Amino acid sequence: MFKKLDKMLERYDKLNELVGSAEVIARMDEWKAYTKELADMSETVEKYLEYKKVNKELSDLERDLATEQDREMKELMQEEILSCKDKIATISSELRVLLLPKNPDDDKNVIMEIRAGAGGEEASLFAYELYRMYVKYAEKNRWKTEEIDNNSTELGGVKEVVFSISGKSAFGKLKFESGVHRVQRVPETESQGRVHTSTATVAVLPEATDVEINIDEKDLRVDTLRSSGAGGQHINKTESCIRLTHIPTGIVVLCQDERSQTKNREKAMKVLKSRLYDYYQSQADKEYSENRRSQVGTGDRSERIRTYNFPDGRVTDHRIKLTLYSIDSFMMGDLDEMIEALTIADRESRLAAGFDEE
Repeated sequence: MFKKLDKMLERYDKLNELVGSAEVIARMDEWKAYTKELADMSETVEKYLEYKKVNKELSDLERDLATEQDREMKELMQEEILSCKDKIATISSELRVLLLPKNPDDDKNVIMEIRAGAGGEEASLFAYELYRMYVKYAEKNRWKTEEIDNNSTELGGVKEVVFSISGKSAFGKLKFESGVHRVQRVPETESQGRVHTSTATVAVLPEATDVEINIDEKDLRVDTLRSSGAGGQHINKTESCIRLTHIPTGIVVLCQDERSQTKNREKAMKVLKSRLYDYYQSQADKEYSENRRSQVGTGDRSERIRTYNFPDGRVTDHRIKLTLYSIDSFMMGDLDEMIEALTIADRESRLAAGFDEE
């Protein structure tokens, strides 16, 4: 760990020289890259400098203690030595966390896709409530949301909804939400008062940039269709809906949210690039063996990750065995406690697996 930290400190000093160089400042893209790299490692370097400072204090105290004759003074120095050792243990733990490899996607915006699963109309209503829950959570974080596609039902549910969330660390906070969400409650249409179980699937994709995903036009089939759903006469007369098909992978994206073909194509391309990025990332992940993955993971979409039990007023995440008895506030976007617990569990599992020693 300390060899890695020494190399980082050396690189940090070099970067400070580079960002102050007039020659580098003249090359703005290069200067921005160095500045970002400097910012990314500053917290770790500052923590390491604190470690070195306390470690030196400890060495000085131990040296002076060996020659000190006064008994009271020796007792004080021994107390300070214990305090320094406690600080060093704490700082070492913090450094191990800071050295964990950061997911390069954590700072990205998000494309979220929610689909109704088993349970008919009740599943569609639950899918809509999940959509509303994530929109509320985004509002609490002052993130921007934009609907891309919405296949709604007559009773107010959604068979499928696709939307984007833009904001600082959006993917980093929401990445553990991918998977199957299960609801247990009495549907409004149930006359006997029996509890039904329904599901919805959530997919969380990091928004890909043009640099990361370059789509060859010859690999793309573009179809224009008439939109469906709410919208009146416009929908019946105008072919504004866009369907993009990526031929090599078979990935299909539909967008009908806007009245303009151009805007729908732009939104559809954003989703397609994110799905392709996720597809290729998933292919790469298969190269890692199961024991090198986090126990929490990013949520396999076929995995049941959470149960929302309305009669008991609880939400249970099955991956970390955490139950919160605050379902009403949870459904209104109060997700912080759950997301923080998932983040800590992921960090601890990676530390236990020794990822920081790679």
